[in-house]
Amino acid sequence: MKILLLGVGLQGKAALHDLANSSHVSQITAADANFEALSAYTGQLNSSKITPVQLDVRDHARVSELMRAANAVITLLPQTFRLEMARLAIDSGAHYVETSYALPEYAELGRAAADRGLTLLPEFGLDPGIDLVLVGRAISELDEVHELHAYGTGVPEPEAANNPLNYKISWTFAGVLSAYQRPARMLKDGQVIDLTPSQMFSEEFTHPLEVEGIGLMEAYYNGDAVKYLDVFGIKETTRSTGRYSLRWPGHSAYWKKMVELGFLSEEPLQVGDVQVSPRQFVHDLLAPQLQYAANERDIAALRIDVRGLKDGQRKRIIYQMVDRRDLDTGLLAMQRTVGYTASIGAQMILRGDIQKRGLLAPGKDVSSDALITELQKRNINVTRYEMDW
Repeated sequence: MKILLLGVGLQGKAALHDLANSSHVSQITAADANFEALSAYTGQLNSSKITPVQLDVRDHARVSELMRAANAVITLLPQTFRLEMARLAIDSGAHYVETSYALPEYAELGRAAADRGLTLLPEFGLDPGIDLVLVGRAISELDEVHELHAYGTGVPEPEAANNPLNYKISWTFAGVLSAYQRPARMLKDGQVIDLTPSQMFSEEFTHPLEVEGIGLMEAYYNGDAVKYLDVFGIKETTRSTGRYSLRWPGHSAYWKKMVELGFLSEEPLQVGDVQVSPRQFVHDLLAPQLQYAANERDIAALRIDVRGLKDGQRKRIIYQMVDRRDLDTGLLAMQRTVGYTASIGAQMILRGDIQKRGLLAPGKDVSSDALITELQKRNINVTRYEMDW
């Protein structure tokens, strides 16, 4: 297997680590604009499989050259480059994997990929990614789905939650703040409800949740849950659904105030002689204060809760995944569950575990057995619970 990895930042480091330790992968081209940091990390891995390359992905000719030499491309770049990279990969004859939500343009790209015998696999990280595969698995165990609730989190362990926010950064902080300004959509008792960012953090729409192995957390709606009812074919029977983020208690009350006061607005303000974006100010002020120390661990977790009927009986199926930082490698749990999963996706395609071509939806087109087995090999474990409802 010859893999091109575009972007060796937080999540890219974990993907590269996993690829380098795979017996199935023979050659890895790791490309990033920051060659100094890239070289330092590849030096730590000390793998003869890896060729580090300094790359400006706006140089499409060079990108295409690297893609043509690879069997599959994994993209872990900023959002603005995704569509271009996907198009170039398909044009270059390489399978394509990324961890972000599929773009509308991917439908057409998927048809082009299928015509060329290629796979386009977006949404294959933690959330989205592992969560969607577990949702598909849980749904398949019921005859009729009435409720679907999906929770995800990335937080410091209680011992590391030692700042006023009880939060530290395991994902791009700019992406976190952007998500805090993104409206949410949920379904409750058959009614679709759209939530503004302020409502999203309101006490009325948050709830406590005791998570096995972690403790008491606070859930708030995040993103569009309703669209997945069509994806999974359960729209007609489902009465309630939501996608939620989990944080330590008190998180929502704090960020509700920040949203309502305008601290997350991107609209520049005149401050003295300069224009200042409130969100950028918050980012630049807080980011240095919210970093993990080398001996501190984070928690990445998913909880999928599906309720409905099986053989005429009311059943509730829960799948839960919990991971913590590996202090030996230094990789955060968020890095492992996102970056490792992207690596697994590329390897599953090239190994034949994923045979479908064109645009794939992880919840329908990826074997949950195969993914869970691969995660377990990396000490990322999934637990199942079943109970009457």
